[in-house]
Amino acid sequence: MITSKEIRDKFLNFFKQRGHAVVPSSSLIPGDPSVLLTTAGMQQFKPYFLGKADPVHDFGTRRTASIQKSFRTSDIDEVGDESHLTFFEMLGHFSFGDYFKKETIEWTYEFLTTVLKISPERIWASVFEGDDAIPFDQESYDAWLRFIPEKRIKKGGREGNVWGPPGPEGPCGAANEVYVDDLEVATLVFMEYYCAQDGSLSPLADKGVDVGWGLERAAKVIQNASTVFDTDLFLPFMELLPADLEIRIKRIVTDHLRAVAFLLADGLRPSNKEAGYILRRLLRRALVYEHIYKVPQHVFDAVIHDIVHEYGEFYPELLRENENIRQEFNAERQKFGSTLQRGLKELERVNTIDGTIAFNLYETFGLPYEIIKELGGARAQTLSHESFDGEFRKHQEISRAGQEKKFGGHGLLLDTGELKAGNEEELKTVTRLHTATHLLNAALHKVLGNTVEQRGSDITPERTRFDFLFPRKLTGEELKKIEELVNYAIAKDFPVSAKEMSLEEAKKSGALFFYEGHYPERVKVYTIGDDKEIFSQELCGGPHVTHTGEIGHFKIVKEESSSFGVRRIRGVID
Repeated sequence: MITSKEIRDKFLNFFKQRGHAVVPSSSLIPGDPSVLLTTAGMQQFKPYFLGKADPVHDFGTRRTASIQKSFRTSDIDEVGDESHLTFFEMLGHFSFGDYFKKETIEWTYEFLTTVLKISPERIWASVFEGDDAIPFDQESYDAWLRFIPEKRIKKGGREGNVWGPPGPEGPCGAANEVYVDDLEVATLVFMEYYCAQDGSLSPLADKGVDVGWGLERAAKVIQNASTVFDTDLFLPFMELLPADLEIRIKRIVTDHLRAVAFLLADGLRPSNKEAGYILRRLLRRALVYEHIYKVPQHVFDAVIHDIVHEYGEFYPELLRENENIRQEFNAERQKFGSTLQRGLKELERVNTIDGTIAFNLYETFGLPYEIIKELGGARAQTLSHESFDGEFRKHQEISRAGQEKKFGGHGLLLDTGELKAGNEEELKTVTRLHTATHLLNAALHKVLGNTVEQRGSDITPERTRFDFLFPRKLTGEELKKIEELVNYAIAKDFPVSAKEMSLEEAKKSGALFFYEGHYPERVKVYTIGDDKEIFSQELCGGPHVTHTGEIGHFKIVKEESSSFGVRRIRGVID
């Protein structure tokens, strides 16, 4: 039997032999603000498809291959059946203005038949049938005819055979779906257009190829498993769960704990906002099952331990973050445990559960939607995700309006944007962290040089996250120097001042700015320093402390890859 580890190795070696540079997986927490979590292998390569970055400069070739950690929030409700997952691994290979349909289809067939040893009679494909916007994919159809008979080439509509961008806009094009028997194992996307937010298409300067294989599905086919959960990617962990636990619950728990480990390893923390809310839903759903079925705590701990060590061989960040994963899981277990029993009792007392009641149960006791829907049974028959999410949005809008009024229309956004604060205490904290991020940006330039370019930041009351262009992992010595420089600037208690000027004047002044940022014609340049030393100058419109001494002590807690050529630093203050 070919193991999942062997599938990974064989895939990367196959495409490396065909001139592809092997690129590590990017974080599950994307640098792209248009998506909540990384959903596809192509996300880290989006700049190359759009011609905004040079693949030859960065990779030495126009061909790359990767195994990307991916997460799909749309499938959470379906987990527990035979195939749906939240976290999954995507085997991908990509072309940026190099090969196109003929080579891609040839290699797909070759990998299936010669490497994975799949019988040709089991292989099917579908191609786009064409419509008013995109013509019939004759080129793909002809390429498949070289390998499989016409009766096994289907013509499909937009739903399966046109691939849109991972977000509101981006590269897109006709796609082939590749099946073994009746299971789709790969999607071949041929990027020919740029899809705007209004759905209009314009030709890309260079055609591209984006191919994604689901590792879990490939393992199911190769290992002759009845479901993806019967492969070596899941079975060892499911066997640790109590034998009398319903199979559906075993699948949900194993899927969710695997996803939780990877999300925590990439620095995400449970919260009631954005991606942190997704993480909390998964954690708490698993913890409800632990409570209801009286599963001893050491069982889930063992599952997480084995996931970290089994996957850590290929994804070393799991081993590096092992202690943090364990601590965060136990912290959420303890926090949720104090209200869980009361929440379940309240759920039993409700006769009819609609969106309002479900949200109140979530807000008061922390019960996730999935658990309310499941345990509510017939009483929750009319409950839908749309009604629950609608109540969630109403709550956020009321909170946002109240906070904006409290802060005098300050302009901070509670749930989106660079800064996130929910009350006055949080506002003070993110203000300190925001100023610390200016110091961090300046320190990076001082230690690493001016090749550093900001690529985005995200600040919550818990931490600052700063992305920047840099070609390699930072050394321990460099990180130490950067942290020391930030704390030096804090200890100097530099004054923070602002001067308004034109955008052109600000850029000429030498002040740092975000090259991809959108600035008005009149901007503020914030200077941190005194008559003897200017430590930082940067274009900005956010809140700042008046003196750096207000920040407190700064600590770098993590440095990692955000996407190819982009590094990410997470820092905290105390």
